[in-house]
Amino acid sequence: MKNKRFLVVFLLVSLVLAGIVSHYASSSPDGLEKVAADKGISAKEKDHSLKDAPFADYGVKGVGNGRLSGGLAGIAGVGVVLLVGGGAFWLLRRRAPARDA
Repeated sequence: MKNKRFLVVFLLVSLVLAGIVSHYASSSPDGLEKVAADKGISAKEKDHSLKDAPFADYGVKGVGNGRLSGGLAGIAGVGVVLLVGGGAFWLLRRRAPARDA
């Protein structure tokens, strides 16, 4: 029961941080891209082949509101990390030794 409560609180905090608080973290979430723009290096950049992907540029394609788009992308990211990390943990977990009958 205690572990279940911890997981629920962890999930809720993660979703709030990714969906709401991340909007206030930085106006330039990709530091390398910001430095390249500041130094003029990005003048030679070409569009990435995945520029039209559903979650390109820290947002959700088709959602016009930037805040909502970024929040949804963050929430989707939390979900993907939990699924992949949880799946890896589930696959690699140690199993209890078999009991002798």
